[in-house]
Amino acid sequence: MIGSLLEIVLKHRWLVFIIFVGFAAFSLWRLPNLAIDAFPDTTPVQVQVNTYAAGLAAEEVERQVTFPIEQEISGIPRLSALRSLSKFGLSQVTITFEEGTSIYFARQQVSERLGNVTLPLGVARPQLGPIATGLGEVVHYMVEKSGPGTTLSDVRTFQDWVVKPMLRKVP
Repeated sequence: MIGSLLEIVLKHRWLVFIIFVGFAAFSLWRLPNLAIDAFPDTTPVQVQVNTYAAGLAAEEVERQVTFPIEQEISGIPRLSALRSLSKFGLSQVTITFEEGTSIYFARQQVSERLGNVTLPLGVARPQLGPIATGLGEVVHYMVEKSGPGTTLSDVRTFQDWVVKPMLRKVP
C-alpha cells in the first residue's frame, strides 16, 4: 500500500509539487482571516457578586451576608462551582458555570436570584462584578509621586484626569 503510493508520488513529482504550491498559496491567502488568539481564553464563565458591609467583621460578613447569598445562588441552572471570600466589610461570591453557558444568561440568572436575598440593615445591595475573564487583568500599574512637593491629592488628580482617559482610549 505505502510502496505503491510512494511509487505514484515519485513518478508524478511535478504534479505533487504543483498541488503543494497550490495548497501553500491558498493557505497564505486565508491566513489574514484566521482567528488566532495569542492567549486562548480557557477560563470558565464566571459571575462575581460583591457586597459591601461596612463595619462588619469577617465572621459576621460570612454569617450575615455571604451565607444568605450562597444559599440563594445555589440551584441555578448550569452552575458548576461556587466560591466565596469574606473579609472585613466585604463579601465576594464567585459563581462558575458549565462550559458553553452564555455570560449574559449566567448574569441574568444571578441577578434574578439576588433580588430575593435578605440582608441585614446597613448592608449595601449585592452588585455584579464586570464582565471579565481570568485573562481580563493584563496590566497592573502604579502612579507615584514625582517629587517631594507632590501630594497624594496631586497623584490622584493625575490618575483621574490624565492616565485613566488615556487607558480608556486603548482598543
